[in-house]
Amino acid sequence: MHRSVYMLMLTGAAALSLLGLTAAPVQAQDTLVLKAQVTDGDGRITLGDLFDNAGPAADVVVGTRVGPSAVLDAGEVQGRVRQAGQSWPNPQGLRRIIVSAGADGASATQIRAEAGRTKEVLVFTRALSAGEIVAPTDVAWQPVQAHLTGGSLISDPETAIGKTVRTPVREGGVVRPGDLTAPVVVRRTEMVKVSWQLNGISLSMTGPSQKDGAIGDLILVQNPQSKKLIEAVVTGPGSAAAGDTAQNLRARALYSSR
Repeated sequence: MHRSVYMLMLTGAAALSLLGLTAAPVQAQDTLVLKAQVTDGDGRITLGDLFDNAGPAADVVVGTRVGPSAVLDAGEVQGRVRQAGQSWPNPQGLRRIIVSAGADGASATQIRAEAGRTKEVLVFTRALSAGEIVAPTDVAWQPVQAHLTGGSLISDPETAIGKTVRTPVREGGVVRPGDLTAPVVVRRTEMVKVSWQLNGISLSMTGPSQKDGAIGDLILVQNPQSKKLIEAVVTGPGSAAAGDTAQNLRARALYSSR
């Protein structure tokens, strides 16, 4: 009996070995390796700046740098790594990670290989604080060192103009989609006029919004008489649409954001 079980275990192990079904390679592939010297070039600290093998998670933002250096909590970084589907066991037992100004997400080998190379990209012409709206004069095309232009970039100035800065950005920083968001035009508790069409008749009501919203966002507005909440799509400052009009506006906004 024992011999049979032993032979079965050997047979199973041999089959797994032939098929390459071992846990070690997967664990090694998913475990991130912290860079010996962590630097950031555009003020947005990403997993690609921190780890050599961040892969698809390289563009995940974990913090910002507005001065010559920034300090990240190692435990918070570990949590963001886990959310991104990766693993970093922090073998050194670090409590903090120091990020210095320098190359953005590039290894020393890449920096040497791309030294002197430049690429024309859209950059901020001045430092902007979180919440500021990007004006036409706030962005411009400029040549930037090639190794600083990795990740997603905004290639059309019109895409950036009119948007709100999500986190502080520095002068000369590359403009990226994650830096910007649609500006809020309706504030929570603000009175909003909701309009909709019904059988060829235009109807409207005014009530308080239950949340902040940008143009194209879906919000809830309370009917002051019935106290019911009405779904509406923000169309501008203090205004929204409901019904079929709202659905069409919402679909258009979602399509244009792709």
